[in-house]
Amino acid sequence: MMKSLTPTRRDVLKLAAAGVPAMAFGKMIDSKINGVQLGVQSYSFRDLPLDQAIQAMAADGLGDCELFSPHVEEGGAVAPEAMFRSLANRTPEERRAAFAAASEKLRQWRVSVPLDYFTNVKTKFNDAGINLYAYNYSFGQHFTDEEIDRGFLMAKALGVNIITASTTLPVAQRVVPFAAKHKMIVAMHGHSDVKDPNQFATPESFAKALEMSPFYRINLDIGHFTAANYDAVDFIQKNHGKIVLLHLKDREKNQGPNVPWGEGDTPIKQVLLLLKQNRYPIPAFIEYEYKGTGTSQQEVAKCYQYCKDALA
Repeated sequence: MMKSLTPTRRDVLKLAAAGVPAMAFGKMIDSKINGVQLGVQSYSFRDLPLDQAIQAMAADGLGDCELFSPHVEEGGAVAPEAMFRSLANRTPEERRAAFAAASEKLRQWRVSVPLDYFTNVKTKFNDAGINLYAYNYSFGQHFTDEEIDRGFLMAKALGVNIITASTTLPVAQRVVPFAAKHKMIVAMHGHSDVKDPNQFATPESFAKALEMSPFYRINLDIGHFTAANYDAVDFIQKNHGKIVLLHLKDREKNQGPNVPWGEGDTPIKQVLLLLKQNRYPIPAFIEYEYKGTGTSQQEVAKCYQYCKDALA
């Protein structure tokens, strides 16, 4: 019997891992499981440069990505960690000076890099069969207006209409006119610091952001939300219309650590079943952050399998 020349899904993923464009076969990777769109935050592959991170996503079979800005910014995703290591034995003054210099260098890159650079990044994801869903560009308190504005232009060049941001309430207020100017959704990403009233950690902090702008939405990290001792299932039920993206990770309550999935208190399975049963059109993205025993690609694959088992 003659073997079919049509590439199977396994063939496509093997070739993607080897750097062969999946779009050569005219098909994007499908990681929707029983009606729930699953994807990955590229921060999960922070140990890899962009091209290798894309290959790892494709090899794991994940077809949607939220792009972590350091993956495409000058220096790459591994630069911050390398910088921390290089400054370990420096004085506090030397560290502050080094970070200030690095921040200024990055600022100059952000405001001057040709936008075609981001269009080419989008092409890389397309060629691997991966859809770019959002750009994670976290507006900082020291950002200039030009730096804020360029983030929206970068997102447009990447072909996305959502920016996700780890930021603060005062900075979110500064970003309001830029979101209105570009008519683009900005989704606030939460952490677990409930002591700082300017952080996005409590239901009330998200509510304040939603009141600021019709373009503001929520990027709920259910692991951080659980560590802050809030109920992610209840919050999603009450606010699903304003949530555009979930981050999946497992943490313990009471500001507990990140742990391998299934070992903490985060209701990952319950959240996934909630999305499935209620048909909420909210994508859920894996964010690998615990200390695993394998490579980032292997650990993300374990997380993906956990999702598939939960949704079976």
